[in-house]
Amino acid sequence: MSNYVQRFLLENLNIRGAVVHLDSVWQEILSGRNYPQPVTQLLGEMSAVTLLLGENLKQTGRLTIQLTGSGPVSMLMLDCTESLHLRGMAKCEQTTEVQSVPDLLGHGHLLLTLDMPSMRESYQSIVPLDGKTVAEIFEHYFRQSDQLPSRLFLATANNAIFGLLLQKLPNADLQDPDGWVRAESLANTIHDHELFNLTAEEILTRLFYEETIRIFDAQSVQNGCQKDPVKIYAMLRSLGREEVDSILKEFGEVIVSDDICNREYRLDALAIDAIFREAGPTIH
Repeated sequence: MSNYVQRFLLENLNIRGAVVHLDSVWQEILSGRNYPQPVTQLLGEMSAVTLLLGENLKQTGRLTIQLTGSGPVSMLMLDCTESLHLRGMAKCEQTTEVQSVPDLLGHGHLLLTLDMPSMRESYQSIVPLDGKTVAEIFEHYFRQSDQLPSRLFLATANNAIFGLLLQKLPNADLQDPDGWVRAESLANTIHDHELFNLTAEEILTRLFYEETIRIFDAQSVQNGCQKDPVKIYAMLRSLGREEVDSILKEFGEVIVSDDICNREYRLDALAIDAIFREAGPTIH
């Protein structure tokens, strides 16, 4: 698989982690977007982090991560399901000379939302943006939210994304007092250009060659932006026939924009009539 998340455990160090790799799914998310290169890189790194965190979902649900700021990139939004169906988008200026993450985002916040049918209400966590890179922003989030000590290593290319997460489990220092420092140092030897053509097993074996590594089965990542006209029909019905007809009369058609999936649903009078007769119109 070329689009996957794969967990691992450094058994002798009591350190867990995961590797993420995306290529074709990443290209599908970018299709038709025409983001400036720095924004593409930001979105790619955010995609990797979202999958590394979403892989921990143990039941049906959706993880949404949103960065909002005052800079040229006003918002980055990614979400994924427990089955690792990924979606993402950015709101940004069409051109920007800015390259650094703090200048691109400006002052803002990181908002993490977890929705699960088993929960009475969504779980949300919000922290200020603090860090010079996407990895540092999320490492700060882990510290603020009392998560396990964590390190992120992220890399993007025009056609691929790579990410590595390390997390220090309880009692790791008792098992090996120098293990966490050693694992961080080894992970820092990653060279971007070497990553994209290697399997997770090859990467981990090369990085942690002296450690005992347990590698778990890979989980496939899918593009989460599939057409879902049923939701569009339900939304229009909730507006009511009178409201929808007024839009139709003014514009000649009803256009529903799905920004996160970069898709428009266009409905003419016949399609609207079919919706309110509970038939299945064709959306084009």
